[in-house]
Amino acid sequence: MHTRNIRLFSVGAQTLTGAGDARGLGWLGRVLAKTQAPDLLIESYPLVFPGETTAQLADRWENEVLPRLATDETENRMLLAVPQDPLEMAGSSARARLHLANTLDRAAQHNIATFVVGPTPAQDTAVNKHLAQLNAAYQDVAVRREVPYIDAFTDLVNHQNFNEDVMINDGLPGQAAYGLIAWLVLNRGWFEWLGITDPNIHR
Repeated sequence: MHTRNIRLFSVGAQTLTGAGDARGLGWLGRVLAKTQAPDLLIESYPLVFPGETTAQLADRWENEVLPRLATDETENRMLLAVPQDPLEMAGSSARARLHLANTLDRAAQHNIATFVVGPTPAQDTAVNKHLAQLNAAYQDVAVRREVPYIDAFTDLVNHQNFNEDVMINDGLPGQAAYGLIAWLVLNRGWFEWLGITDPNIHR
């Protein structure tokens, strides 16, 4: 008998689907595999829309998530992986901030705890320059709302293994890159957000 049930909704970036991973796990699958506990049951519902912008995500997520919310004692939580939005790449970070802020605020109104994973690096220097600005803006929005934010850009933008893996995999992360993203999530607040002890620590 599980003492806690969590219904986890995952929205945002294509990387949530595990596309490009020969094992089909992606970083989300790796994270969930490391989050096993005898008294915890996590129902995972990935709700990804291909090529979605952050504006489209802000408009869509409630229609997808709200009908699936648990109405019993099950906890409702949402994992938001910020997509690399091509429209926001060409604009200022103000609009990007607004879209994320609106999403987090509405989730709070629905009593849905949120966890944000920022965008991962691109294979283009100019794009990465703008992504760095967007990443900082997203992080500020989350921190102001006391929502956990994983910076998946700063540590990976110059990471040799990550970049080599993406380069040989037609622009998508492969097993090594997904493993690195999963490590960041698992070691920078995931278990604290869930309110559990890391089950992978041997005592």
